[in-house]
Amino acid sequence: MAHRIKAALLAASAGFLTVSVLATAPAYAQQQTVPTRIKRPMADAPYWNASLPVEQRVADLVARMTLEEKVAQIISIWDSKQQIQNADFTFSPEKAGQLYPNGLGQIARPSDTSGPASPRVVRRRDIDASVDYVIAAQKWAMEQTRLGIPILFHEESLHGFAARDATTFPQAIGLASSWDPDLLREVNSLIAGEVRARGVHNVLSPVVDVARDPRWGRIEETFGEDPFLVGELGVASVEGLQGVGTQRTIGAGKVFGTLKHMTGHGQPESGTNVGPAPISERTLREMFFPPFQQVVSRTGIDAVMASYNEIDGIPSHANPWLLNGVLRGEWGYQGAVVSDYYAIEDLSRLHHIAPDYKTAAIMALNAGVDVDLPEGGGFRNLTAAVQSGEVPMAAIDRAVSRFLTMKFNAGLFENPWPDRAEARRSNGPAGVALARRAADRSLVLLKNDGVLPLALPAVGGAKPTIAVIGPNADVARLGGYYGEPRASVSPLAGIQALVGNRANVVHSQGIVLTENDDWWADEVKLGDPEQNRQRIAQAVEAAKGADTILLFIGDTEQTSREGWANSHLGDRSGLDLVGQQQELFDALKALGKPIVAVLTNGRPPSYPKVAAEADAILETWYAGEQQGNAIADALFGVTNPGGKLPVTVARDVGQLPIFYNYKPSARRGYLFSEVTPLYPFGFGLSYTTFNLADPTLSASTIRPGDGVTVRVAVTNTGSRAGDEVVQVYLRDEVSSVTRPVKELVGFERVTLQPGETKQVEIPIRSDSFALWNREMKRVVEPGEFTIMAGSNSQDVKSVKLTVSP
Repeated sequence: MAHRIKAALLAASAGFLTVSVLATAPAYAQQQTVPTRIKRPMADAPYWNASLPVEQRVADLVARMTLEEKVAQIISIWDSKQQIQNADFTFSPEKAGQLYPNGLGQIARPSDTSGPASPRVVRRRDIDASVDYVIAAQKWAMEQTRLGIPILFHEESLHGFAARDATTFPQAIGLASSWDPDLLREVNSLIAGEVRARGVHNVLSPVVDVARDPRWGRIEETFGEDPFLVGELGVASVEGLQGVGTQRTIGAGKVFGTLKHMTGHGQPESGTNVGPAPISERTLREMFFPPFQQVVSRTGIDAVMASYNEIDGIPSHANPWLLNGVLRGEWGYQGAVVSDYYAIEDLSRLHHIAPDYKTAAIMALNAGVDVDLPEGGGFRNLTAAVQSGEVPMAAIDRAVSRFLTMKFNAGLFENPWPDRAEARRSNGPAGVALARRAADRSLVLLKNDGVLPLALPAVGGAKPTIAVIGPNADVARLGGYYGEPRASVSPLAGIQALVGNRANVVHSQGIVLTENDDWWADEVKLGDPEQNRQRIAQAVEAAKGADTILLFIGDTEQTSREGWANSHLGDRSGLDLVGQQQELFDALKALGKPIVAVLTNGRPPSYPKVAAEADAILETWYAGEQQGNAIADALFGVTNPGGKLPVTVARDVGQLPIFYNYKPSARRGYLFSEVTPLYPFGFGLSYTTFNLADPTLSASTIRPGDGVTVRVAVTNTGSRAGDEVVQVYLRDEVSSVTRPVKELVGFERVTLQPGETKQVEIPIRSDSFALWNREMKRVVEPGEFTIMAGSNSQDVKSVKLTVSP
């Protein structure tokens, strides 16, 4: 925010810290002040004593609570926020006291004035209004409820804080394309700071679902199809949000993440959201469990969200084997399990395994769910269930203790307050610069016949004409769970800013993809075909005099998104380019000019004709608020694309499911069509060239329980600096149960100058050699392994390794 902030003034007599501003912002005169001390109920009780162990504070507090106060802690509100607000959307202590006399565990998304709506007519609060709301709500909770338990606020932050004036980064699938855990750590650290400054201590990210069906609209929210890559990026994300280490506390500028969705969510039946996951236990353990286990074992994650789907007839929210047996039992997880939004009610109304919401609540509680989000439609019935003897008080105590532990670990009882001055600095120069760097590193060059990078003449030279065409040229598409940055840059704006007066830039929309691009709106209507044909003719006319055509195609936020209801769909039965985009490409291709296809999307579409006929293809995903500048830099060679695909790109929807780590009996072939992918997992080109030498090992023979280091010499054999991602895979040659043809076990992204060689050393962890045997035990079987290293999952060089008995 551009307003100059005066020095903070301490009003000691009132006990408040007040932040004021210059007269350039007179509306701030009514802002809530941040209390420096609170009139704490039961101020001498042990649960207020920060020097005591958290376990002791929790036990003391739970012992003082009534049943109604306990149940109030394990529910949240979102839809019903309007009931505790004034007409101007400010928090009303009077209404809150009437509706929630026993306190309130959580409030969802304080940056929003109310819950969901279609179309998205719900207003987002500005920074100061959001800060004021949190202060007022916390002051009510801590001074006017019997025990003074503070509220835990949570927000969405999948690829940036989903609020006004917050930094928006590339969508998760784009961040995954960077293959850069350090970048993910840095991005999430900045997100944490922006969220925490507004008084919020918990976010609903990261998503570590392994995504193996691109028809699923939520694939954009994931880190891709490989459990190792997803796990490493998931760990880095949590470390950025919470801090590095396994401590279950957070410091200044940090927030608790929420690990989601546990599990099997990423390969639903028919590719439809919340559909059954037809997945065996072996596949769960081999492909879907590992990212969750890595985060649980290597970080201090204190919240895990159960998934909507069922596995073998048991929805995750009613699956004690999954939540208590595996998560808490096998992995030793000690934090809280929270429901996905309305998922407890879904046990009754969707899955039909419970006759009513009370029964659904009992099932979820017994399965290991501790908190009901976002409205407590199930858990509100637990008071009656205890009173009727259907639920023992011990079960309630267990759930509320886990959740209160999270509140104590967050430091809420000591300092739940926002930092207004810091909040006003969000989406500032540092965030914008990081968003641009993240976008740079997420771009994937898929094809280049030599047309890229585009050359610009010196100032005063002959000006080339560049046609910027397509439905995604003049809009910065941000993807689902988006925020509202202070400014965003479209590709057209980025190109215009870069080339200045050294080129003539002409623009035409080409077609309209969807009439309304609002991610929240239920109805999705494609553009009118006849009107689009007129637009295509206009685009052809505009491009006739161009030297190069840059065609921006792909998705809108409506054509690839979360389908959260029958009335709000987001999955697709096909993978082809939506609408008349192929028709637009064909018409422009007929001009005989060099054409660069720039893809903007949340899913990997199938575009074999574009792949064959375009002169170059750049995959950009939804690249965040700075996408226009990053795309322009890549197209004109200011930067050199170095991203790699985190998913396999299918030629045809009939190939699904398609992923690189398939079993040996799969992929035999098809009549009349290809079995190979359009682009393999891990693929990505550069404006320079690299040579990877044959891999060598730190040892040719190891014993079970040992790891090994792979060494690969990488040389930049081209004429410009660039990045290469060295990827290491392994194959168990003979095993007691079938194993994939290859599995990613390590990677490193390196930057090399022209002619430079680096020796890259990538460790393979000992557990990478293990499998789940016929008795479903995790073991390392002696035998021969093939270790492969390369620049993608197809082009590899190998060396043999023996695991001795």
